[in-house]
Amino acid sequence: MSTLPSKDQILEWITENPTQTAKRDIAKAFGIKGAQRIDLKRILKELEAEGHLTKRSKTYRDPDKLPPVSVLQVSETTPDGDMMAKPLEWHGDGIEPKVLLIPRAGDPALGVGDRILARLTAVKDPEHQYEARLIRRIGSNPKKIVGIFKKYSEGGVIKAIDKGVDTEWRVGPDATGGAQEGELVEAEQLGAPNRMHPRARIVARLGDPSEPRAVSLIAIHQHGIPDDFPDDVLADADSKKPAGLSGRVDLRDMPLVTIDPADARDHDDAVYAHADDDPRNPGGHVIWVAIADVAHYVRPGSPLDREARKRGNSSYFPDRVVPMLPDRLSGDLCSLHEGVPRACIAVRMIVDAHGHKKSQKFVRGLMRSPASLTYQEVQAAMDGDPNERCAAMLDDVIKPLYAAYHALRMARERRQPLNLDLPERRIVLTEDGKVASVNFVDRLDAHKLIEEFMVLANVAAAETLKAKNTPLLFRVHEEPPADKLESLRDTAEAAGLTLAKGQVLQTAHLNKLLADAAGRDEAELINLSTLRAMTQAYYGPINFGHFGLALQDYAHFTSPIRRYSDLIVHRALITAHKWGDDGLTAQEIERLEETGTHISQTERRSMIAERDTTDRYLAAFLSDRLGAEFSGKISGIAKFGVFVRLDETGADGLIPMRNLGREYFHFDPDSATLMGSESGMVIGLGQRVTVKLVEAAPVTGGIALELLTIEDQEMPKGGRGDRRGRGSKRPTGRKGPKGKPPSKRKLDRAKQKKAKIKVTRQKRG
Repeated sequence: MSTLPSKDQILEWITENPTQTAKRDIAKAFGIKGAQRIDLKRILKELEAEGHLTKRSKTYRDPDKLPPVSVLQVSETTPDGDMMAKPLEWHGDGIEPKVLLIPRAGDPALGVGDRILARLTAVKDPEHQYEARLIRRIGSNPKKIVGIFKKYSEGGVIKAIDKGVDTEWRVGPDATGGAQEGELVEAEQLGAPNRMHPRARIVARLGDPSEPRAVSLIAIHQHGIPDDFPDDVLADADSKKPAGLSGRVDLRDMPLVTIDPADARDHDDAVYAHADDDPRNPGGHVIWVAIADVAHYVRPGSPLDREARKRGNSSYFPDRVVPMLPDRLSGDLCSLHEGVPRACIAVRMIVDAHGHKKSQKFVRGLMRSPASLTYQEVQAAMDGDPNERCAAMLDDVIKPLYAAYHALRMARERRQPLNLDLPERRIVLTEDGKVASVNFVDRLDAHKLIEEFMVLANVAAAETLKAKNTPLLFRVHEEPPADKLESLRDTAEAAGLTLAKGQVLQTAHLNKLLADAAGRDEAELINLSTLRAMTQAYYGPINFGHFGLALQDYAHFTSPIRRYSDLIVHRALITAHKWGDDGLTAQEIERLEETGTHISQTERRSMIAERDTTDRYLAAFLSDRLGAEFSGKISGIAKFGVFVRLDETGADGLIPMRNLGREYFHFDPDSATLMGSESGMVIGLGQRVTVKLVEAAPVTGGIALELLTIEDQEMPKGGRGDRRGRGSKRPTGRKGPKGKPPSKRKLDRAKQKKAKIKVTRQKRG
């Protein structure tokens, strides 16, 4: 275990490394891991309290110096034509420093008052203390909304489709853009923000909000996902030609097969395995993973590259894909179609009989896949029911793949990555875009085989680049924070389960909790609570390992068609192996951290948009079943109501406080429970409920429910209690007992009953 640095050593490091001052940077510099990171956090807090450091976002810096990346405001133009800026993040005690902007070719024109994000360099000049180079202009784009247009004689109003946004935006008669009553529109804010009566101008008409095609369009526009390629990007893509064999290893005779969902829109990875004939590796396997060579077509700084970086990743919806790359690449040149020569970067990995990787070697090749297979047909072949084409390659291709997978599975069981059991939903649409059904996807061994091969290839890429000292973007997943672990521990204890305490947390501890919960009513609750306790994974140039996968070195290499992170790793491999002039540039290396932050944000943007779209499709699917009863489990408790996950579809609905019963419910945030003031009933996570569907709004994705029974018991009628809960809006002027919270005596009785219920549930478990 490393020795903790002194405060002076930490301050010295921050002074000498002004661009590496996040807590994880400091931990990496001093070799601090595990529980010691808590002590580091305490030391940094003390330095902050003593005034030696200030915290900016997740980094620490000297308060009398500007951070290396700062927000500035253009303040003046000098008589010599130079542009000066003032720092908006100055918190020092001395005179505010002056900043000179250094323009570069291609920078947009700036004016006094513009706010920008810039990279700063300290200089010794009598006229200014810093020089700045523009990263991007900020604050200049107007706020945009997506909503339903209600037309009046003089313009109209827009009702935003965001859940919880009640403000209506006024649209003048000259700003309607021809929108009609009830249309779905996109609009931008006009003038300064006005909380009471904001004004907007319609910039796009998106059509009938009840049309199935509008569902994903709402999310795309609402979250600002670019869905049209500029002309220069399309021209760049259309100019590309298929790669030849020059400078590549010929892999065209190797039976590298793609295995994907039946409705896959692209094929970016192919696999092959065979027994290792080396007598020094008895029972071992040779595994090949080949990935489309996107870097050959998308050169650094090109229109394709700029657009791909801007998008960060592809976004997937039930009815469409918003791709990172135009279809000429994503669906053609970079898709490993059956029987067509395709450029690839491939890795040959040797594993022993127990799945331990012994070596790896990367090559830049040309392949030709003999077959594009689906998960279902490959699994059927292994289960004894091969179709004609799988039968022809069962012994030479499919069975060796499974043999290698079984070895990797042994290694996985020893490694103990986080083993969450969260069923994946699949929304099936009709030809006209309506929801036909909502199914839960079966997890086949064929799925797990590809996942294990991809994880192994990602590890090989990270280890290779690390060994060659080549900069890259790691996929980082840090340990769960202490407060979230404590919350998970409380949830586990309430369910009669235990999460290990007093030791450095490992995924094996969480897996034991998940295994203990398996088969019980609380299994889904424990899985969801464990997921919520995890930190968000991100991309960054500094390696802090991947906690969830229990891996020290991990990078994304296997999907460069749909993730910019993988394209960066491909370029790093090209640079490391000196394969060509299309590797990482010095400029890309300089801004790796910025790129990692950006694509982590676009990834989250897509996740939220995809989740919102699923919510809207589920609401549409349920909208003709108002009044129907459903079974489910309580998945969340808040002061404004109870969230329930329905068994049939996995949809999440809200039971507002007003639909809980005619008594006052007290919200206890520590235990995440509600307690009835009259009945003493305790409502908690994981309880089985029967609910009635009250509302399903496809435009917003909102689902409202009414609680009928809980743990097979009908809701108590209550006495005088108010049917609204704390945090709900009550009509003004209401007085008397109905508006009062429960007395201390009633709360004490409720808590006693809660304790009895908890003990009873533990005994029953």
